[in-house]
Amino acid sequence: MSKITIVTGASRGLGRNTALHIARRGGDVIVTYQQRADDAEALVAAIRALGRKALALRLDVGDTAGFPRFVDSVRAGLRATWDRDTFDHLVNNAGHGDMAMIEDTTEAQFDRLVDVHFKGVFFLTQSLLPLLADGGRIVNLSSGLTRISYPGFGAYAAVKGAVEVLGVYLAKELGKRGIAVNTVAPGAIETDFLGGAVRDMPDLNATFAGMTALGRVGVPDDIGPMIASLLGEDNRWINGQRIEVSGGQVI
Repeated sequence: MSKITIVTGASRGLGRNTALHIARRGGDVIVTYQQRADDAEALVAAIRALGRKALALRLDVGDTAGFPRFVDSVRAGLRATWDRDTFDHLVNNAGHGDMAMIEDTTEAQFDRLVDVHFKGVFFLTQSLLPLLADGGRIVNLSSGLTRISYPGFGAYAAVKGAVEVLGVYLAKELGKRGIAVNTVAPGAIETDFLGGAVRDMPDLNATFAGMTALGRVGVPDDIGPMIASLLGEDNRWINGQRIEVSGGQVI
C-alpha cells in the first residue's frame, strides 16, 4: 500500500518540489494551496503523470477557524481516492516571508507570522492527528535563520524557532504512536520567498552565496529530495531532530 503525504503550501516553491519528489519515490500526495488553484491542479496532473495519485485542497494555514472544514475535506478525499481513513505523512511547509527590522515590525506583521508559521502549524497538526496513521511522520519547515542572524528577520526567525521547539515536544508525545517528527531548516533558497528576493536580486544572492561553504545559494531541488528521503524507511530512526540543509551556511 502506497504512503500518502499531505504537503501544505505546495502550489509552488519548496512545497511543489517536495511533492514531486515524494511522487517520484512512489508516494501519493495531498497538496494544499491558498490562492493558486491552477498551479495546484497542474501539480496534481504532474504527479498523476508519474503514475501516482494526488489531490489538491484549499487551505489557509493562518486561519484556524477553517481547519475543521479542511479536516472534513481530507477525510472525504481519503475515502474517495484511496478508500482509506488515514494518511501517513504531514509536511508543514506553507509559509511566507516578511522582512523588517525589529524596530519597524508592526503588530500586524508579527501576528501574521505567528498565525501562519507557528499557531497554524500547531493547530493544523493537532487537528490532523486523528487521521495520521500510527507509525507515520511529521516534517516541519524552519529556517537557517534560527541558527544565524541576518538583520530584518528577527520576528520570522523567532517564530521558526518556536516551530523547532514544538517539533521536539511532538516527537516526545507522539512517540508512543510510533510517529517520528523532525524539522528541516533550509538556508537561503532561490524561490518566490520574499517576492523572489534571493533568486532575483544579484547582490543579495551573492551575499548569501558568500556565506555558504559550497559557494552558492540553494535551489528547490536541494531541499525537496531531502525531505522525500527523510520520509522513507531508510530514515525511520531519525526523530526529534533539527536538520539544516544549507550547503554549509556560516560554518
